[in-house]
Amino acid sequence: MALAPANGARAAATPGDDAPADLRIFVFILFFVFGGITSLNDVLIPKLKDLFVLSDFEAMLIQSAFFSAYFLISIPAAGLVRKFGYMRTAVIGLLTMTAGCLFFIPAASSGLFVTFLGALFVLAAGITIVQVVANPLISLLGKPQTAHSRLTFAQAFNSLGTTIFPIVGASLILGALATVDPSALSGDALTAYRAEEARVVTQTYIGLAIALAIVAGAVWLRRNRLVEQPAPSGGLFKSFDLLRRPRFAFGTLGIFLYVGAEVAIGSYIVLYLTQNDVLGIDQVSAGHLVGLYWGGAMVGRFIGSGILRVFSPGKVLTTYALVNVLLLLVSANTAGTVAGYSLLAIGLFNSIMFPTIFSLASEGLGTRAAEGSGLLATAIVGGAIVPPLAGLVSDASSIRMAFIVPAICYLGIAAFGWYARRPHTEVDMAEVPVQI
Repeated sequence: MALAPANGARAAATPGDDAPADLRIFVFILFFVFGGITSLNDVLIPKLKDLFVLSDFEAMLIQSAFFSAYFLISIPAAGLVRKFGYMRTAVIGLLTMTAGCLFFIPAASSGLFVTFLGALFVLAAGITIVQVVANPLISLLGKPQTAHSRLTFAQAFNSLGTTIFPIVGASLILGALATVDPSALSGDALTAYRAEEARVVTQTYIGLAIALAIVAGAVWLRRNRLVEQPAPSGGLFKSFDLLRRPRFAFGTLGIFLYVGAEVAIGSYIVLYLTQNDVLGIDQVSAGHLVGLYWGGAMVGRFIGSGILRVFSPGKVLTTYALVNVLLLLVSANTAGTVAGYSLLAIGLFNSIMFPTIFSLASEGLGTRAAEGSGLLATAIVGGAIVPPLAGLVSDASSIRMAFIVPAICYLGIAAFGWYARRPHTEVDMAEVPVQI
């Protein structure tokens, strides 16, 4: 799968220690873009919840539609990387994201909740493709010994996007909800209100579509800047045999649990902070505070990239996961400012989790890195499953009680961190025979 440089272009580079800076910058941009768009779901949930009068469980189907794409698209995305290479596959992903944003136009025209779910699925399909590219690529662009730190640093740009987008999105998407109560409307007035609010959502995503098309064009111009090692041939689902490696299998579960916990908490921030016994603020103000949750992850990742150079990544992961369990317990059993900001503080300790789990699970994969990335990305479907589970608990009891669901997830992550606290060995990489 080696790629020759385009005529007149600088010589293409091989992944490794001498990887060119411009390729790293492009990967950082990819992390920023797909992170920011994903975090917009946190402000889209209260918007559509009020617009279509949804229960907590129904509102969490927004995350299910979005993150189910990871389950369905990740393995095919790894196949695209094998066929077209990292850079060209990134372009395919960005253009798919552009199409998903544009699908918000017919979704708004239909006035149906299910059509918004369809648009979100297409958008997430593109993000899945980009993420399957970005995670292993940034690991390849440098020394193997510093892959944990480098991926964490790249994820900091992901968090920069997740910090900025909800703040802007809260003003653009949630603004009108502060002045109109849809439950007080009926008939033509309710229809007109829904049409206007859907138009606001559509305008936001059209703007994103334009930006994504520009980024896709920039990546396309750099498509020949990388010479890649040929990936081993195999069927579409051949990567599943990687699950016979204990370390990789446990890491895949860790990704499932982490994304599920992170998304469940992010999805509830606006709904939780507006409660009278927490902060009692309006939805726009709560939407702005979502930026603190994701901003904590951004700050934590910049700091964490240094910490992971000094301390065992597995031990750091275990410590952070246990701190988050403690913060959830504090939030669920207190009120007011303590309850609100202890929940927001979880973002700080989420910071190193995804990149650390990913890199710990991927150690030793070599030329099968793209396959491993596709399978690990499949586990991001945790974001589609865990939030609705929390929604069921919330509908049956309360949001506070629903926090037990992400708490269990963090305990599982702590266990993986302790399991993977030492560098991988041949035993970790050995495949467990399948018993028939």
